[in-house]
Amino acid sequence: MISVGAVAGVALVALGMVLTPGPNMMYLVSRSITQGRRAGLTSLGGVAVGFLVYLALAATGLSVVFAAVPALYTTVKLAGAAYLAYLAWQAVRPGGTSVFAPVELPPDSNRRLFTMGLMTNLLNPKAAIMYASLIPQFVDVHAGHLVAQAFLLGGVQIGVSMLVNTGIVCASGTIAAFLGRRPTWLRVQRYVTGTLLGLIAVKLATDKARPVVV
Repeated sequence: MISVGAVAGVALVALGMVLTPGPNMMYLVSRSITQGRRAGLTSLGGVAVGFLVYLALAATGLSVVFAAVPALYTTVKLAGAAYLAYLAWQAVRPGGTSVFAPVELPPDSNRRLFTMGLMTNLLNPKAAIMYASLIPQFVDVHAGHLVAQAFLLGGVQIGVSMLVNTGIVCASGTIAAFLGRRPTWLRVQRYVTGTLLGLIAVKLATDKARPVVV
């Protein structure tokens, strides 16, 4: 039903986005460092449900709304670009901190960890834009049921995101300790992160693509 090219395209985009530090990574890393891997994985469960919510909305009509009201789509896109630019500035500004810099956070219950992971993802502009405007671009109107294609492609994205984020959660403590002993590397990580976020923000703001109705 869906082509190998479409699967590969979504997988590559999903990989690029999950490796670019944003709200999800920041929350997962902070919880994993301060409360342990189990807390990070519980939070990741909430993130996964957030992806499923966006996928359901996109497959059942969100892209229809954006296609019918282009100004709303443009507003969401620019808001997402502005938020990514803000994250880029937070990373590179004088006194900014790395996503892997240890911070003190009070321990939370499993329910709160899951809920915060869910809300962090639901309020994540990268997730909203991916499902509303990006995945529909890989849907082939000649290849069969459009909603089924959207769910399958969304499943590819979720699978890639969960695999990478699980690795990040499990390795975050080790990475934080490694960078903590090497302040120069910590600064480099900040500037690389900020540069990538800034480039994505510019690309997103200047992209002329429009959502496809699925």
